[in-house]
Amino acid sequence: MVNRFTCCIILFAAAMFSLQAQAVLKIDITEGVEGAAPIAVVPFQWQGLKTPKNADISAIVASDLARSGQFAPLPEKDLISRQTSPDKVDFKTWRIAGVDHLVIGSVKPLRNKLYQVQFRLFDILKAEQSLGYSFNVRASQLRSVAHRISDYIVEHLTGLSPAFDSRISYVTTQLTKPRKPGGKPGIVYKLQVADTDGFNPQTLLTSPEPIMSPGWSPDGKQLVYVSFEAGKPEIFIHDIFTGKRQKLTSFKGLNSAPKWSPDGKYIALTLSKDGNPDIYIYRLRDKTLRRLTRHWSIDTEASWMPDSRALVFTSSRSGKPQIYRIGLEAGSRPSRLTFEGNYNANATVSPDGKSIAFVHGEGNVFRIASLQLESRYMQVLTDGPLDESPEFAPNGSMILYAARSKGRAVLAAVSADGRHKQKLVLEEGDVREPAWAPVQP
Repeated sequence: MVNRFTCCIILFAAAMFSLQAQAVLKIDITEGVEGAAPIAVVPFQWQGLKTPKNADISAIVASDLARSGQFAPLPEKDLISRQTSPDKVDFKTWRIAGVDHLVIGSVKPLRNKLYQVQFRLFDILKAEQSLGYSFNVRASQLRSVAHRISDYIVEHLTGLSPAFDSRISYVTTQLTKPRKPGGKPGIVYKLQVADTDGFNPQTLLTSPEPIMSPGWSPDGKQLVYVSFEAGKPEIFIHDIFTGKRQKLTSFKGLNSAPKWSPDGKYIALTLSKDGNPDIYIYRLRDKTLRRLTRHWSIDTEASWMPDSRALVFTSSRSGKPQIYRIGLEAGSRPSRLTFEGNYNANATVSPDGKSIAFVHGEGNVFRIASLQLESRYMQVLTDGPLDESPEFAPNGSMILYAARSKGRAVLAAVSADGRHKQKLVLEEGDVREPAWAPVQP
């Protein structure tokens, strides 16, 4: 286990990646939730327009609701009505069909290449409208509006904060043809971002050397990551919209595992410039470094508490990788959080700060587990065998992680209670290192 832990710090082996083609991530819901609320999403009325294939708002909303694990959308073929007029909703018929909630909507063109998107949510049991909004957007914003509608519905019915109208980042690779006959193929690494459902992928960086550990700034405008472009690990900040980037650290030895603080003021990272790998804090305002841990062991993979005043991190100081917590105040000492098993690493903190998700290893099987910080109750959430890089959704309801499926590397997601599971798979190739961007107001 220690060998695996050490290797993860230095470099994810290129062998963990395989041929990858630029493609949309396809979502496969592998395990639903018993008791999910039945809901019907009627195809929106496109007034004088054909429904765009990649901007079918009702289909996007239904997919989001299914992915949430909280709802069971009725298949479109089973809809008993496709009526989109609010005054013609037949509550009795929908009630007999066993539907709890109904979503209808419309899209119509406006001037200046704008579209008006309206939706209404009805409570079938109460026979009344419970929610409704109207948006004026451009064609390029239709998918985003669909995700926003999903967020409004989920928040209204469950109290969960938004998560769908956001983005994820991940790393893929592509094998290149040998330069000479009989030569070995090369590998091209790509840092990409996409919508949470895998659509609209964009490549931010292409490199012949590994790219690791992407992490979002709190405003969702920048990514921090590790690149080996110079033949050694260096940490960069990359502006999503302008493409500009700046080198943050390039010390001798390790420059790894960067993580932006929730308040946007700091980046936690692992450096070995002073000896063993330790946790450092980089203050962005004045570009100063502060060493937070000092130990002969390996300290790495820091993740922030929501108040930006403490971190959890992985350390081998007990002889095996375990999760510890440390405050930022002077003189703070690490306290151990995990005790079950000989391998617990790569923790991420829930948005409410009440739990952590991490990689739990038993033998040669690595799965995602969660730990309630107050009760210290630990629960294994996934099946393995090689699950890694957990990341909470902005509302804490789901955990995104990297996994293996049928010999391929995929992204996967599991609900925080472990009952709902899904996979995000490229049509060809592998994908790893997921990170979920914060939802913006």
